[in-house]
Amino acid sequence: MSEPSPPSNAAADPWSPRLALLVAATFFMEFLDGTVLTTAIPSIAADFSVPSADVSITMTAYLMTVAMGIPLSGWMAERLGARRVFCLAIAVFTVASLLCALSQDLTMLTLTRVLQGAGGAMMVPVGTLVVLRGTAKKDLLRATAYLVWPGLLAPVLAPLVGGALTTFLSWHWIFLINLPLGLAAFVAALRLVPGTAGDAKRRLDWLGLALTTLGVGAVMVGLELAGGREAGMLAAIGITAGLMFLSTAAWWMRRARPPLFDLGVFSTRTFRSTATGGFIYRLTISAVPFLLPLMFQNGFGWDPLRAGVLVAAVFIGNIGIKPATTPLIRRFGFKPVLVFASLASAVTFALCAMLDAGTPEPLIFALLVASGAFRSIGFSAYASVQYADVVPAQLPSANAVSATLVQLATAAGIAIGALLIRVFEARALLDGVGANASAAAGDPVAPYRAAFLAIAVIMLLSTLDSLTLPRHSGAEVSRPGPAPEGAPRRRPRA
Repeated sequence: MSEPSPPSNAAADPWSPRLALLVAATFFMEFLDGTVLTTAIPSIAADFSVPSADVSITMTAYLMTVAMGIPLSGWMAERLGARRVFCLAIAVFTVASLLCALSQDLTMLTLTRVLQGAGGAMMVPVGTLVVLRGTAKKDLLRATAYLVWPGLLAPVLAPLVGGALTTFLSWHWIFLINLPLGLAAFVAALRLVPGTAGDAKRRLDWLGLALTTLGVGAVMVGLELAGGREAGMLAAIGITAGLMFLSTAAWWMRRARPPLFDLGVFSTRTFRSTATGGFIYRLTISAVPFLLPLMFQNGFGWDPLRAGVLVAAVFIGNIGIKPATTPLIRRFGFKPVLVFASLASAVTFALCAMLDAGTPEPLIFALLVASGAFRSIGFSAYASVQYADVVPAQLPSANAVSATLVQLATAAGIAIGALLIRVFEARALLDGVGANASAAAGDPVAPYRAAFLAIAVIMLLSTLDSLTLPRHSGAEVSRPGPAPEGAPRRRPRA
């Protein structure tokens, strides 16, 4: 291995809140830039004299580069050392942000967004690995509490940040604001990230990398097409091809020496939950910030500002509950918290399906605050439990696999949200043929109600998965000290 892991979690150095906060701040920049361009698309299109729909390629190129670059970044961290790669990631992301702001046409902006995505791909898994390797199991809950907030806040704040910068300054400032932040993060990384030597003899599993990259890329393209209005067959082909590439990659990596990833980490039940219930959970909560603004604007007829203020209630719930997430997990354990968070989230989604333009805004606000709180609880619990029983030697593989799954779940959530709206809109038109045509056309909220009910049902699959977890899953992390009565004394497996 490139960097010596602590022989046991008890031997790890005391965790550093400043290091965790630094990594979280870089994550926030990366997550925010994934979706912040949404509200700036009309301005960019006007400057470049292109249709607004064409500008979406800049978002797709960024998100695909991040997802496809994560597998390689894990190997780079082991070959070159995590500190060196993390600092390189910040530098690439910052320079690419400047080039994005200086772009003179859509082609240059797209290419510089690819470069920016390459920097983001290195920041996410390498930054997490830096924090995890320096954190004992007893401090893992507190450390991950810092790392999860960017993923919770960025999708909610992106429309507000992008809209404000574009309205009061220009779209260029969406990228220029990264320059002082990136410079500060680079200086802080040089001071805070431990310097460790890489393993110059660490070989790269080229075939595993190629298969994984092609698989992730094909799935991302398929999900992007699935979220559009056309190309349904191409979307199915892309997703199917991607899954075939990933299946072949998994087959190969179980035989390669050394493999790109140690897939033996999936034999740990608590980590495996990140690919089952955790994937479903992240998928559904990623769909909500996409569905809500559309329902408020297209369904209720609200203006973007009014819709944005209401969606911000989810952000308030995320932040408001955050100080209580760690005590809740310590008090009740991972399994009850995961079951409660997913079940409660499903209930809030079902209640969103009952909203209409006449619902009092304070009631809508309260519902979205509650939804944001449950979202935060579950997100934090999954982020911690997935590493709870992973041995230090498997951390790099677990970290890279988890980061890739998070990217895919986020993309899948948006794509499925768009797909549900399109399906239920088409069904409403079919139901409205003839005498009911005017009634169907007069209820623009109906497709959104159906979409929220559908994601509520999907979320219940996460609840069922959490119910199958062992009673004391992740007890070493949730309740450090003597193991609770009945808890396994050894690291739990499948």
